[in-house]
Amino acid sequence: MTPGARRVTLRPMSFSPRSCRVWLVLVFSLLPAARGGEQVFRIATFNIENYLDARAGTRPAKSPAAQAKVRESILALKPDVIALEEMGATNALLALQGGLKSAGLDLPFWEEVAGFDTNIHVAVLSRFPIVARRPHTNENFLLDGRRMFVSRGFAELDIRVKPRFTFTLIAAHLKSRRPSPVADEAEWRYEEASALRRVIDSRFAQDAAQNLVVLGDFNDVQDSKPVRTIMGRGAARLFDTRPAERNGDDATAADGRHEARRVTWTDYYAKEDSYTRVDYILLGRGMKEHWRKEETYLLALPNWGLASDHRPLVAAFSVPDQ
Repeated sequence: MTPGARRVTLRPMSFSPRSCRVWLVLVFSLLPAARGGEQVFRIATFNIENYLDARAGTRPAKSPAAQAKVRESILALKPDVIALEEMGATNALLALQGGLKSAGLDLPFWEEVAGFDTNIHVAVLSRFPIVARRPHTNENFLLDGRRMFVSRGFAELDIRVKPRFTFTLIAAHLKSRRPSPVADEAEWRYEEASALRRVIDSRFAQDAAQNLVVLGDFNDVQDSKPVRTIMGRGAARLFDTRPAERNGDDATAADGRHEARRVTWTDYYAKEDSYTRVDYILLGRGMKEHWRKEETYLLALPNWGLASDHRPLVAAFSVPDQ
């Protein structure tokens, strides 16, 4: 010990229950502010390309390897609600649901809408209770003097996240870009989009500010006539969440007039050797208030094409604890 230095003895401090409470309050007041009192949940959409458990017409059964890649993709997203396009029979849907549960993702509530196309359907899996179902299986229109039906129908569900928070989800899969001998595929898709917009308008007629999510495979690009029809105008216009890859790109636009140049394509169309954005998650203004942009993205996995010719996208939302 250095001459002249004083020996200092450190004794453990004693805390009464009251002083412990005071110290805890002080410590937590210095921590960064968190999103306390909020619940975050995720809504996804994924065209799973002919997810059939047996051949149907020209559509082959989904291979075990492709099924496994679909499960891997969905597990990576960890959705609380997911809309699925090109789902096969109910047995295939329940098998997928069971496989996800075995891997730790339990989505016990489900819906499947079978439209005019008897081979592939629109389906929804949900962690939250489905409290109302309004399937649209008979939407129709005239095209070139012929009465035609929306091929896959529309799923419309009210889903309760919390006792005081419910949202309406409308899932759709519009006519593909493949030519048809029945009618012009672009006009067919536009008529289906118009039918979908009528369903949307009927919801807004009841409550213009309701929590509405419209999502799925619209099989067309952002500025196309069908997608612009679905989006609508004015106060009833839907908001495009535009999910992009999480690849490190800056979300800032190159200039003040255009969207950021991020990777947003969702579909590979082999016939044209093209990559385009045809899958969407759109929001009414009520639901937009709960949207979390920073947790909305497009999944990019290695060997993504083994699962489907589409890639899945997810949007996140938060609601106060009640």
